[in-house]
Amino acid sequence: MAQDSNINAPELRARAVRAAQGLAPFDLLISNARLLDMVTGRERDADIGIVGGLIASVRKAGSKPDAIASLDAGGRYVVPGFIDTHMHVESSMVTPAEYAAAVVPRGVTTIVWDPHEFANACGLAGVDYAIDAGKEVPLRLLTLAPTCVPSAPGFEASGGDFDPDLLTELLARPDIHGAAELMTMQPLLNGNDRVQGIVNAGLASGKRVCGHARGLNDGALSAYAAAGVETDHELSSAEDLIARLEAGMTVELRGSHEHLLPEFAKAILDLGHLPQTLTLCTDDVFPDDLQRQGGLDNVIRLMIHFGLPSEWAYRAATLNAATRIRRPDLGLIAPGKRADIVLLDDLAQVKPSLVVADGKTVSEDGNLTTPCRSTEPPAALRNSVSVAEFQADDFEIQAPGSSAQIAVLSKPRFPVWGSKTVDVEAGKLILPDDMIRMAVANRYGQNAPVRVAFLEKWGRWRGAFATTVSHDSHNLTVFGRDPSDMALAANTVRSSNGGMCVVAKGEVIEKIELPLAGLVSEAPLSEIAVRFAALRQALDALVDWEPPYLVFKALFGASLVCNAGPRLSDVGIVDVFKGRVLETPVLSLDSSLE
Repeated sequence: MAQDSNINAPELRARAVRAAQGLAPFDLLISNARLLDMVTGRERDADIGIVGGLIASVRKAGSKPDAIASLDAGGRYVVPGFIDTHMHVESSMVTPAEYAAAVVPRGVTTIVWDPHEFANACGLAGVDYAIDAGKEVPLRLLTLAPTCVPSAPGFEASGGDFDPDLLTELLARPDIHGAAELMTMQPLLNGNDRVQGIVNAGLASGKRVCGHARGLNDGALSAYAAAGVETDHELSSAEDLIARLEAGMTVELRGSHEHLLPEFAKAILDLGHLPQTLTLCTDDVFPDDLQRQGGLDNVIRLMIHFGLPSEWAYRAATLNAATRIRRPDLGLIAPGKRADIVLLDDLAQVKPSLVVADGKTVSEDGNLTTPCRSTEPPAALRNSVSVAEFQADDFEIQAPGSSAQIAVLSKPRFPVWGSKTVDVEAGKLILPDDMIRMAVANRYGQNAPVRVAFLEKWGRWRGAFATTVSHDSHNLTVFGRDPSDMALAANTVRSSNGGMCVVAKGEVIEKIELPLAGLVSEAPLSEIAVRFAALRQALDALVDWEPPYLVFKALFGASLVCNAGPRLSDVGIVDVFKGRVLETPVLSLDSSLE
């Protein structure tokens, strides 16, 4: 949002002191409210007096002090504004203004945004755009400095390169609120100079250093936290959750993997209390899900649905979040705190009827009352796809002889190394019936060859899918069986300067253009949600998904090379944890995957 009002201005505090004593009128009085207290967990009837952006008084209902404007809550619940502790606006494929317009009416008043998707695609211009966009919306965007651009240096290349010196410069800026998720886990544990320098820059700034600890446990998790990393959202089990709590880390429990939420809720209930270090986040929300289900409000709703007491769910999204992001002015409806307030008819439904941010009414009955103005993106975000036109042969793998042993990527989401002997005809590997192809092309003008791998246990495919939304370097990534279909899908995305495309039998079935950084559209969320849903449905008809791991969403993280296991990047099949790079899947006779 435009810069927060100065709630510590002496004249404002003096006026609040007078209003709290009935010696001056409040600017706004919310009366007859049912307050859910985030400290005690109890409910009580209250009148809330606001002066500027400051809560001046919370007193028993019916006191009827003077106020310039008043609002009768009619017995509705009041809770603090919701704080999303880790997220990426870009994942919703709309501009920050469109994102804000979607979540503010749902009670979200603060988001902690890691714009590393924009940064990987467009470098520093992406971060500057994120900061500028936050000045024109009624949503508090706390922007972090991306630490992983690229996410695994030497194992992939992206459109930016953020070294320790650049991180030091970014972290010195008052509009940067910490170091974003540190995904280069194994290099940090190995003592890599660049990664250690990035973490040390965060520590030296006095700001938070946020994390991404997928797959770390025991001594490795301890080492990661000992390095200075504070947080993690990459939970894959209840055991992960408890391990991170016990390691003293801030847990950003995310709603983007809904199948895990029941076991998370049970694990928290088994503790018998809500840990102070547990917060909630969205991480990534697709546009159709954002429009239909919302953002952080949906995570709160799901946690309550899966058995978490409502006061715990709200506290995780407010007071706990404010404490962990070091914003003591947020997260409470209490005198002296910033006036971010949400009115609700029902705690379990999480459907706000009124939202106040920094003392101003920003939404009423689900409709914005304050405009979200779009910020003009810089030219660097508009022309970020630079790659030669594709041919079907780009998606073939060359090999001599009549058969070849190849390395394969086995299993979605949590890939492992595998090997297989396949036939060779006319110098090309023959794709077995139980495999698909994956290809990655650097889209940042490096003229690198297209890298191809064979994937097993990825279901039966009857078409191809191409995308420039491909975490985290967002190189052009293609999946399918038929090289001609793959080339058509890739060229369609290339011609629209980014986006996604589904192809079957030589025909484009659905596509969506994302020309800003190859990640985002300037169209309204209502339009993008419909188009994205259609694209998802089109691919659903062509792929036999096997939840919870072989799902549509797995396509966007298949190239997330910083995580454990083999991944395909623009330099080949790589394994950051083992330090392995294969430019081709074809193994020599003396090759070993051990």
